[in-house]
Amino acid sequence: MRIALVGDFNDQQKSHQAISKALSAVPGGEVNGVWVPTDSLGKAESLAQFDGIWCVPGMPYRSADGALAAIRYARTSRTPFLGTSAGFQYALIEYARNVMGFADADHQKTNPKAAMPLISPLGCALAGMKARVRFTNGSLLRKAYRVAESVEHYHCSFGLNGRYRRLVEGGQLYVAAVDDQQEIRAVELDGHPFFVAALFQPEMGALPNPIVSEFVAACARHHRGVTKAAS
Repeated sequence: MRIALVGDFNDQQKSHQAISKALSAVPGGEVNGVWVPTDSLGKAESLAQFDGIWCVPGMPYRSADGALAAIRYARTSRTPFLGTSAGFQYALIEYARNVMGFADADHQKTNPKAAMPLISPLGCALAGMKARVRFTNGSLLRKAYRVAESVEHYHCSFGLNGRYRRLVEGGQLYVAAVDDQQEIRAVELDGHPFFVAALFQPEMGALPNPIVSEFVAACARHHRGVTKAAS
């Protein structure tokens, strides 16, 4: 299986080192993670050769449009998708723009004067922090972890602007995890084979990680489906 790691690889970034280890730790996974720079994604259809897409941490991306194109491709093609940290942030922007019609939705770090600052500074920065998250019943995260809550790693200072919380409450994109202050820390896409985006970074925790393992399993199902269709 081949999984696209959409992001701009930096060997000094701990999460980038951790992602390869997290994929290798999946029992029987036999996964080949391929780094795909965001500025190489003029045509997201090139991602059709992959069995899954992981939009990885690393702000600012060299090309925000490239990251958004990859997320949109995963969403519309029903390719298994995992987004962590910045991947969570841009999954929200992609959905707001292309599904809900909010063309001005943007990231305040790269566009401080955004008309719709969907992603804004957190009230308390979470760079290098650990914090508890509570999983929504019925979510893929809850099923993967098999517990109601977990302590997870963060390395970020931006998240969903609370003014726009209603965009991910009660819709197709739904809340999959919150923290102790009820702030949204993960979302999933209802009706998609596997679409999980988390502000926390599961790849930084103990291995094998439950949601990374479930992501790889979904990629395997996608691979078998594509192979069967081709034959």
